[in-house]
Amino acid sequence: MKKSIKLFILLVVASVQITFAQPAAQLPAFLTDSLDTYVERALAEWQVPGAAVLVVKDGQPAVMKGYGLRELGQAEKVDEHTLFMIGSNTKAFTGTALALLAHEEKCALDDKVKKWLPEFSMHDPWVEENAMLTDLVTHRLGMETFQGDFMYFDSDFTTEEIIQNFGKLKPLYDFRAKWGYCNAGFLIAGECIERISGDSWAETLRKRIFEPLEMNRTLALSSEIAEAENRASAHTLHHGVLKVIPYGEIDPVAPAGSISSSISDMSHWLLAQLNGGKYKEEEVIPAEVVRRTRRPESIVGRAGHPFNRRHFQLYAMGWQLEDYEGREIVSHTGGIHGFVTSVTLLPEENLGIVVLTNTDQNYFYEALKWEIIDAFLELPYRGYSQAYNSYWKRMTAEQEAEIEKWRDTVAMNFKPTLPTEAFSGTYEHEVYGHIEITENEGRLTVAFEHHPALNATLEPMGGNRFLCTYNNPLYGVKVWPFTIEEEKVKSCTLRVNDFIEFLPYEFIKQ
Repeated sequence: MKKSIKLFILLVVASVQITFAQPAAQLPAFLTDSLDTYVERALAEWQVPGAAVLVVKDGQPAVMKGYGLRELGQAEKVDEHTLFMIGSNTKAFTGTALALLAHEEKCALDDKVKKWLPEFSMHDPWVEENAMLTDLVTHRLGMETFQGDFMYFDSDFTTEEIIQNFGKLKPLYDFRAKWGYCNAGFLIAGECIERISGDSWAETLRKRIFEPLEMNRTLALSSEIAEAENRASAHTLHHGVLKVIPYGEIDPVAPAGSISSSISDMSHWLLAQLNGGKYKEEEVIPAEVVRRTRRPESIVGRAGHPFNRRHFQLYAMGWQLEDYEGREIVSHTGGIHGFVTSVTLLPEENLGIVVLTNTDQNYFYEALKWEIIDAFLELPYRGYSQAYNSYWKRMTAEQEAEIEKWRDTVAMNFKPTLPTEAFSGTYEHEVYGHIEITENEGRLTVAFEHHPALNATLEPMGGNRFLCTYNNPLYGVKVWPFTIEEEKVKSCTLRVNDFIEFLPYEFIKQ
């Protein structure tokens, strides 16, 4: 994920102490002696208002602790029941639901998608006819990572419209030739789950996973968290300043990332995952289903590690698979507006780890995971959080410097190639729809047909380039080039932060 931090803000961090469920002698010293200090220091360094940390070991929670604040500037503290949006950690639940239905012989994982969703379409008719259910949840449809996500998040497109639009996108790669992270694939899988089970995706999860696992506070839909009790607020950093932002409105693509949960509820998910699908000695998820969701399907690539041995990354049904110091790691991360989280399993060690944070601008959620893993594997202490933070500061300083250069260019008052009013008008994208650029006293503003809460300003940088600043900091500050032919504006190229989507969108002037 691409994020930015500039200023250091010391947060008042309060930790909620939860008793170690496992005798302290059985836990690494890092957890018994150093965890609180480590987390509190890291929250200040990363400007994270609050976090929740869960460690499950040998069939019981070993650590379940909340740190800091639910919302910056407010008094309420994070505890083990505080809800965080878990983002793409939702995907393992979607993959599990699909595998459950296959285990019950309601479908087969190699069923063609069109068997269950006749309206499914893709740019290539052959791929459309041959894509299987498994392809949807293993990121092997040929899409570039995050391709189309600008259209899916915070927009007013319905689920049905997103599926239609997905069929119009041209994948960058050949079918099953290259791993590319595809949120829409999980949305389509969720629609198939509804057709197969007779219940909505959300209701399927509630009936088959949440209720049997007593995940009583876990919410399937993003629209539910705003009214929930004991919830963390979403935060982001904008030029070094920490801000509360709205929750992501992602229910049209809910199966890709809409769940909200707490470390208390997630402990039940981990206990079942580490015990062959059993919770309180009752089989909730058949062991065969657990194994199936972890079967390698896609090659992500080789993976290194700054200190220890790590060689490859694969992808299963909503889980990432990798080796680490001779152990298998089954994991995923989640990033959604205002939150980043990680869920990690080491089945051979009977170990599970969850880290939830309420900003989308940190690597602490991953650093702590590695620190805990190393402690249990009796590897040297590495100080991942400080190492990651040093890298983060360098990266974000470079990003901020680039933006400052762009702003310096704007300040030089270079004139555009054509009069400013020539750039106003309606611009159309074949899949998204239109944007409207309006000129008022030399100032250009942008309105987006399908993002009613989003707008942007365009400032001339000379020639055919304008600096675009979005009102929502998640979308970033980007240079928009315009194409001019025969003294007329032909098109503009829209870009957003990589956190949303890597690929540009070309809009044609009407």
